[in-house]
Amino acid sequence: MFRRLQLLLLGTILVIAAFSTGEPFLFYLVYLGVLVIGGSYVLTRLGLADLEAGYAVNQLSGHVGDRIRVTYTLRNTSRIPKPWLEIHNPTSLPAGLPGRAISLGATTERSWLIRTPLTRRGHFRIEPLQIRTGDPFGFFESSASVGSGVNVTVYPRLEPIPLWRLPAANLDGSQAMRERTLQSTPLVSTVRPWAPGDAFNRIHWKSTARHGDIQVKEFDLEQTADAWIILDLERRVQLGLGDESTVEVGVRAAAAVADKALVENRAVGMTVSAHRLAQLQPDRGGRQHLKVMQLLAAVEGDGSTPIAEALTTAVSRIRRGMTTVVITPSLDRTWVKPLSTLKSRGVACVVITMDVPSFERRVLEEERRKAGFLAVDEGSPEPSANAQQWRALRHALAEFDIPVYRAGPTQPLSEALAT
Repeated sequence: MFRRLQLLLLGTILVIAAFSTGEPFLFYLVYLGVLVIGGSYVLTRLGLADLEAGYAVNQLSGHVGDRIRVTYTLRNTSRIPKPWLEIHNPTSLPAGLPGRAISLGATTERSWLIRTPLTRRGHFRIEPLQIRTGDPFGFFESSASVGSGVNVTVYPRLEPIPLWRLPAANLDGSQAMRERTLQSTPLVSTVRPWAPGDAFNRIHWKSTARHGDIQVKEFDLEQTADAWIILDLERRVQLGLGDESTVEVGVRAAAAVADKALVENRAVGMTVSAHRLAQLQPDRGGRQHLKVMQLLAAVEGDGSTPIAEALTTAVSRIRRGMTTVVITPSLDRTWVKPLSTLKSRGVACVVITMDVPSFERRVLEEERRKAGFLAVDEGSPEPSANAQQWRALRHALAEFDIPVYRAGPTQPLSEALAT
């Protein structure tokens, strides 16, 4: 607008001077200015005429680490070329969508593909396509908005945990939880005479030698217990920055454990103590997997409910025979008592804690790096207070025979949940 005011003022002065003095050179400048400005205006007005444009996103959801593909297409249906077009998609995606400046000849079409990584979980927005054009002198500008915006949901990264085993609850009469199966399983219930169709690898050779007839093994299928995951996102106990924070490591651990349990055909329920205490009723299958991922995509470390209170709230929902997985960075031992209450009721319990000293050390290293100091030595000892709290928590859980896993900021979950 300021440039246009300058141009208008200059043109007015030039016209007044030309008519006041009658100088041919000034009239030449007036005619040249009218031609340039008029041509620029017409070129800008025709810049978006007879132009077809659009974009397509290949997926509206994905996990951290995936890439989404956005395909752009522009088509000029007129005989007038488009010398300059600027195309840009405003978006809240952390990696963004790079814009492009192109030119289109008469009756031509151009398409290109952009791959952008999903670097952070959450809900993001891709706004309508913005197309802008103008004249070479920058006097005028024209823009248009094409299409409608779309929402993109980014789920937590799913890390494989092949060595993770969800402990089974100690139930009396567990034989009642087994059913006969034609598949080979570790649970051999009995033997019977061979029948046509039985595989040779099911033959029990000792029984065959004892009975004199071919005997084959019969297997039982043990029904897996349901899992209830309790994720602690209380603001007061969170540490770390970005992808190496206790929030992100805890969310990834919850996603990995839930995915592993659902693959094993377990019903999975979840309690998340985020901004509000969110409860997800136990269910199994792909539908429950989607619910879990949608819940974990939106949560942040802004909760106000301590893990002890979250456990107390979830006690009434956790049935006998289920397995409870507690994921928390809290070193406070007050939540061990409600967990022991669950175990005494026939609920298996397992705890995934955060390596708090390692997270604190990473934060200190980042602060020193920004301040221009050398990084902290990786071999520096842990803060004594946290080390003592960790030993006390571990001993409190060991009293009730509750297994504990310890996850760090850079350690892969496949290693942290293996031992």
